[in-house]
Amino acid sequence: MLQETLRRGKRPVFINLGKDNLLKGTHCVSYELPALPFDYTALAPYITKETLEFHHDKHHAAYINNYNNAVEDTDLDGQPIEAVIKAIAGDASKAGLFNNAAQAWNHSFYWNSIKPNGGGAPTGALADKIAADFGSFENFVTEFKQAAATQFGSGWAWLVLDNGTLKITKTGNADTPIAHGQTPLLTIDVWEHAYYLDYQNRRPDYISTFVEKLANWDFASANYAAAIA
Repeated sequence: MLQETLRRGKRPVFINLGKDNLLKGTHCVSYELPALPFDYTALAPYITKETLEFHHDKHHAAYINNYNNAVEDTDLDGQPIEAVIKAIAGDASKAGLFNNAAQAWNHSFYWNSIKPNGGGAPTGALADKIAADFGSFENFVTEFKQAAATQFGSGWAWLVLDNGTLKITKTGNADTPIAHGQTPLLTIDVWEHAYYLDYQNRRPDYISTFVEKLANWDFASANYAAAIA
């Protein structure tokens, strides 16, 4: 099921209406690991159950646990995680908190950026906007693949809306577009833990599979619609 998108000023806040909340949290309540929006076997053979178990149950869980421990008893405790990320972005003294908060948020966004029987091309308003800003969907695919493949080391590639224009951006390590005033629509995780068990060093194959078989364009379209509303 798609997310419902609420508005806080110009920024969308994503609330998963699937199996669980993306990041459940209120004042004095710890953020919890969300359930995947699909079964562990649902993405096979493109992403296997083993990869999802390690990626979700170990890596994502660790980021959330580390975040909860780091934010506890600070003046940010109980704040929405997006607000925490924006408040401390660029503050070297809070790099550990930022990294875990951003990785917790990024991973929740990534799980919703993929789905069984995904891939292909978007339709409707987002398709029109991609054609307008990139020249064609094919041009977008080429640029997106290049960004994801050339992200040195760990990181992410994103389709974002930035001041009314669709752009492709890549972020290193835990960095995230929401720390830079951009609205993310879709992301691919290119940390090795996202693909190495299934693709080893063949990152380009994983990226092509994401585009052709996994990308959740319904999610991206909903994010775009909310951003321009």
